[in-house]
Amino acid sequence: MKKLKRSQRLVDMTQFLLEKPHDLLPLSTFAERYGAAKSSVSEDLAIIKEVFEGEGMGELQTLAGAAGGVRYIPRMPMDMALAFVNRLCGQLEQSDRILPGGYLYMSDLLGLPSLMEQAGKIIATAFYGVEIDVVMTVETKGIPLAYATAAQLGLPVVLVRRDHQVTEGSAVSINYVSGSHKSIHTMSLSRRALREKSRVLIVDDFMKAGGTVRGMVDLLGEFNAEVAGVGVLVESGAVEKEERLLHDYVSLVKLTEVDSKVRRISAYPGNYFPS
Repeated sequence: MKKLKRSQRLVDMTQFLLEKPHDLLPLSTFAERYGAAKSSVSEDLAIIKEVFEGEGMGELQTLAGAAGGVRYIPRMPMDMALAFVNRLCGQLEQSDRILPGGYLYMSDLLGLPSLMEQAGKIIATAFYGVEIDVVMTVETKGIPLAYATAAQLGLPVVLVRRDHQVTEGSAVSINYVSGSHKSIHTMSLSRRALREKSRVLIVDDFMKAGGTVRGMVDLLGEFNAEVAGVGVLVESGAVEKEERLLHDYVSLVKLTEVDSKVRRISAYPGNYFPS
């Protein structure tokens, strides 16, 4: 790489760090990349660290020693996360989102990369410090959120299929009960998709009674895998506690009312935020 001015080097170094969250990068990586002394690189990283933490972009951890280096950890402060979720609640409360049957239209929000990036960063922050190997979701609407979360964690995504695809090879399939309609459904996961004893973060866009997530938890048991956590974008508050099939989870938004007759929706910050 050609010799850069310090201002240019700071910009490129920042972008480099943002593209490799959670990767431990030796100082020699930057010294060789910019043809600069390690002392200069350290000074640059100190500036970036101050900006990252001051602007709520995350942490820049420094590990000393021969095997050390720097690691960027995306994190969102609680006040910024709450401000984002309050805006999201406002979008969800638009009355024209109500569909026949009392369903809520969310596909436009799930298709916004900038919105999913922020939501994924909050979920990644919620599970900061938890050992996770992969992020899992079930097709299809939860996919954008799962990839956004995985990008912040620097992890791969595993997709659970509702119908087994021949291109997936040998797979494990299970039946599960929908928590809301008490109907039987099937989900499957390729045997090649997940290593045994992996620690898995389950992510989904919407949870009513938790039947789909419960199914993924049961499916992980077939792989001797462990649930590291469950994060959902929106949960329904219209389910009695004793009817909910899952109790240990993090939600960003809670819907407390979807009234088709008066076309009213009420949404509030989920259980991730202090009540």
